[in-house]
Amino acid sequence: MLFSSITFLYYFLPCVLILYFAVPGKWRNGVLLAGSLFFYGWGEPRYLIFMAVSIVQGYVLGRLIEKYRERKRTARVFLAVSAVFSLGILGVFKYADFFLENLGRLTGLSIPLLKLTLPIGISFYTFQMLSYVIDVYRQTVPAQKSLIDLAAYIAMFPQLIAGPIVRYSDLREELKERRHSLDGAAEGIRRFAVGLSKKILLANTLGELVQIYKDTGEKSVVFVWMYVLAFTLQIYFDFSGYSDMAIGLGKIFGFHFPENFRYPYIAASIRDFWRRWHISLSTWFRDYLYIPLGGNRVSRGRWIFNILVVWMATGLWHGAAWNFVVWGLFWGLLLILERFWLGKFLENRKWLGHLYVPAAVLLSFVVFDAASLGEAFRTMGSLLGLGGLPAADPVSLYYLRSYGPVLLLAAVGTTPLPAMAVEKLSASAAGGFVERAVKPVAAVLLLLVCTAFLVDGSFNPFLYFRF
Repeated sequence: MLFSSITFLYYFLPCVLILYFAVPGKWRNGVLLAGSLFFYGWGEPRYLIFMAVSIVQGYVLGRLIEKYRERKRTARVFLAVSAVFSLGILGVFKYADFFLENLGRLTGLSIPLLKLTLPIGISFYTFQMLSYVIDVYRQTVPAQKSLIDLAAYIAMFPQLIAGPIVRYSDLREELKERRHSLDGAAEGIRRFAVGLSKKILLANTLGELVQIYKDTGEKSVVFVWMYVLAFTLQIYFDFSGYSDMAIGLGKIFGFHFPENFRYPYIAASIRDFWRRWHISLSTWFRDYLYIPLGGNRVSRGRWIFNILVVWMATGLWHGAAWNFVVWGLFWGLLLILERFWLGKFLENRKWLGHLYVPAAVLLSFVVFDAASLGEAFRTMGSLLGLGGLPAADPVSLYYLRSYGPVLLLAAVGTTPLPAMAVEKLSASAAGGFVERAVKPVAAVLLLLVCTAFLVDGSFNPFLYFRF
C-alpha cells in the first residue's frame, strides 16, 4: 500500500485514526500494531511471517541479553545470534542471488539462482531491530518488556517501508506515554501534505521524464543532461517526500521521528552532504559500524580501510549489484580525498564546493540508476558530448520545453528558499493570519490537487520501496 494512493488516504488512514483515538491510551499501541500489520500485509501477506519472527527473536534475545548482561560472554553470544538471524534473513532475500551469480562467473559453474522477491522495507526494519539489540547490549536502553510495544516500534507503518530509520531509543518514552494535541495533529497534517506534494507533483512528474528518456531511442546530449538532472531531483523528492509524510504521520500519532533530509544539494562538501542526505542511514552506519571499527582514532591506513568498508556496506545496503558497490566506494573515495587534500583546498573556496558537490551528486546518481557499469560510463561520456550523439534534436527540445519549468521549480525546491519565504511571512505582521488560515488552506488545497492527480491515474512509483 502506497502513502500516495486513494486506498491509503481515504480508506486505511481514516479507519486507523478513528479506531486509534476511540480506544483508551493503553490499547493504542495494539491498534497501531494491528494497523501496521494490515498495512504491510496488504501488499505482501506472505512476508508477514518473516517480520513476525524477526520481532519475536529480537524481543526474546533482547530480554536474554539484559538478563545476562553481567556475564559479558553469554550476552555477546545472544547478541551475535540475533544479529546473524536478522542479517541472515536480509542476506538470503537481498544478496543470495548476487553472490551465486558472481560465484558462477568466477568458477564457470551453472549455479541456479533463488529468484526470491525482496520483501518491501526489509532493509529498514532489519536495521531498526539490529540497533535495538545492540543498544540493549551496550546498556544504552533497557530491554522492552512488552512484546506489543516492541512490535509496534518495528512494524510502525508511517516509517516501515522507506524510513527514516528510527532508533528505539528515540521512541522509547513515547511508546510508553505520548501527548496528542490538535496543534500537533495539524502540524503533522501540514507536513504530510508537503511530503505528498513533493512525491506526486514533483517526483512523479520528473519520473515520467526519466521513463520517457529510457524508453525512447532518440538520444542527444541535451536529453542526457535532462535525464540526469530529472533523476537526481526525482530521487530527492521521492525519498524526502516519503520522509516528510512519515514524520507528519508520526506527529499525528504522537511520535517525533528524526529529520532525514536537510537540503543536501546545497552542501559545500561531501562530508556536509552526508550530514544532510538520508541522515538516519549515515548516522546508523557511523554508530554501529564506523565507530566500532575504530572510527578516525586509528592510523591513516586503518582509517582509510574503515571508510571503504562503511561505504561499500552503504552501497550494498541500497542494492545487490556492482553499480551500488561502486556508488558507495565513489563516496568513500571522495571523503578520503577531502580528508587529506581537497577539504583544505575548498576551505576558503566555498563557492567551488557548491559547484563540485552537485557535480559529484549528478555523477553518483548516473551510477546509481544504471543497469550496468558499462551503461553508467556511456551516460557519463554522453554528458561530455562523447559517443557520437547530436547536441540536440527536435525530440529533446520538445521535452525541454515541456519539462523545463518543472526542472526549474524542482531545483528551487531543493533549497531553503521556499521555507524561508514561508517563515518570513509567518514572522510578518500578517503572521497570525498565515498560521490560522493560509497554512491550513494551503494544506487542504495540496491534498485536493494530489488527489486529483491520483484519480487521474498518474505515474506513481516509489523508488526507495526496493530497499
